[in-house]
This record gives sequence, structure tokens and C-alpha cells, in this order.
Amino acid sequence: MTLDWTYRLRLRHLQMLSSLAETGNMSRTAQALSLTQPALSRWLHELEQDIGLPLFERQARGLRPTVYGEALIAHARRVQAHLDGARDDMQVLRAGGSGLLTIGTSAASATETVPRAVAQLTRTVPGAHVRLIESTMNMLMPQLGEGRLDVVVGRSAPDLMDANMRSETLYDEDVDLIVRPGHPLLRVRSLTWPRLVGERWLLWPRGTPIRNALDHAIAEAGVTLPPDSLESNSLTLNMSLLGQTDLIGQASRRTARWLHGKGLARTLPVALSRFGSVSMYWRVDATDRPVVHAVLASLRNSLQNTAPDDAQEKPHG
Repeated sequence: MTLDWTYRLRLRHLQMLSSLAETGNMSRTAQALSLTQPALSRWLHELEQDIGLPLFERQARGLRPTVYGEALIAHARRVQAHLDGARDDMQVLRAGGSGLLTIGTSAASATETVPRAVAQLTRTVPGAHVRLIESTMNMLMPQLGEGRLDVVVGRSAPDLMDANMRSETLYDEDVDLIVRPGHPLLRVRSLTWPRLVGERWLLWPRGTPIRNALDHAIAEAGVTLPPDSLESNSLTLNMSLLGQTDLIGQASRRTARWLHGKGLARTLPVALSRFGSVSMYWRVDATDRPVVHAVLASLRNSLQNTAPDDAQEKPHG
């Protein structure tokens, strides 16, 4: 009986696949991994023969993964991420902790929802070591799929899920337009979209749920955003820019309320027409870890003491 080719794969081989996908160059990968190019080329040829499928296309500018190669590389990256997580987990356990938990959060949940849940988690699981990563959903969800994150919390993005993920909607929420305190537009009695698009904007990147909500509203109004708009995926950078300029930004309603309470921003009385929601995401293979169960429970419980959006003052359209 022919030996299954997976039995011959080693961690080193997974590193070789990932490196070839990143560099697209045989010689650079060989140099980075302290191999000879002939040895690397021979190994790849033998692997393709064992699998019976081409993993890379040889092009003039280097190597490009085939659809089969992309599938295997995705598996390789997940295995590497799991091993990295196991290493970090062991380090935390060796130091007397309860394991490592890596949470990804978008700006929609970074100011209130996730901090509240993590604070609760540190009380219920005091030995947990928590690592927080803030980014946009289109950046966080692939990391969740690869196993580099355990849980992601942010704007609902079902189109970014894969078959190994599960999700749960935490709450529904609108998107608000925000400006610095004292902004000239706050003195305008009736704001219209033609007036708003005449100003300069600070936008979240295309493809992010919060940007999708704005783009939908803009399209419905039949106007276009100015070409000199700024774009940033950092809440910290956005707040610094808004505080020093007359730019118009966007934030989830809970974030906007939090910023208002801190005296950092004010909400413009214009309602976006599209309603959104915030969800938590996790992988099926992570549900056997108690610390993952604990943070999911903390996220659910953290909402019990917060007022629903319907109890807040709604923007006037």
C-alpha cells in the first residue's frame, strides 16, 4: 500500500510552502531557509508528484500558487498558527497562567464591548493571559481562519466567514457621523448630503462594514464623496486627526457615545439609512478550550448592563 503523502510532511515543509507563496521565488526561499535551490526544487517536484496535482505555476516572474497550491498553503498556515498558539499557551501555563487567549477587535467594539468583556474575564478566569489585536474585519477574519486569533468581535461580516467559523450577533447598531467638538457643522440647523459631501472626510477602508454602511447611504443619496478624502483603519489615528481638523468621520453608535462622554467627539444629526450589527466569531476547533468558552460568555454577559440603542437619542434625518 502506498504511504499517504501527509505522513512525509514535516513542519519544515510547511515553512517551505508558506515561504514560496510569500516570495514567489525559489532562490529567495532557499536562501531564507538555508537550503540549496536544487534541493528545494526537487522537494517541491516530489511533493507535486505524490499529491498528483500542480501546486505552483512557473511563470516568467516566478512561482504562483495554483488553486490546489492555495488550498494546501492555507492548511499549512493553519497548522503553523496552531503550533505557534500551542507554544505560547505552554509558556503561559508554565508561568502559572490559565492559557493564552488572542482576541481581535474592530473599532466598532474596541471602545466598550471588548474592554468590558475582558475586564469581566479577568475576574472569572484570573490566570488567563489575554492578547488584544485591533484592526479592520477584512484583516482580522483571515487571521481567525488561520488560527492566529481565537475570537473576533466587530461589525457583522458573514461574507468573510469560512466553513470552520461560527458566529453570534451580539447587538444591532447604527453608524454615526462624528466630528470634533466645536466643529462648524454643529451650528448648521439642517444638514443635507450635498452639504456634507462638500466637506473633507476621514474614511475607513473600503470593504470594512462601517465603510459599507456609509457607501450605501451615499449611493442612496445620489452623491459622491470628495476625491481628497483621507483613509485610515486606526481609531487612535482617526481621533487624533478629527481633533485637529474639520474632517468628518464615522463611528458605531456605542463608540460615538463613548467618545462624546470623553469630550472627544460630537455626533452630526444625520442618520445613515443602513442598520448594522456587531457579532462575535470563533472557530469550531477552538470550542474545546475553556478560556474560549469563558470569553464568549463574558461577551454575552457584558451586554446585560448596557442600555440598548433604542433608549438613546436618535439622529434627526
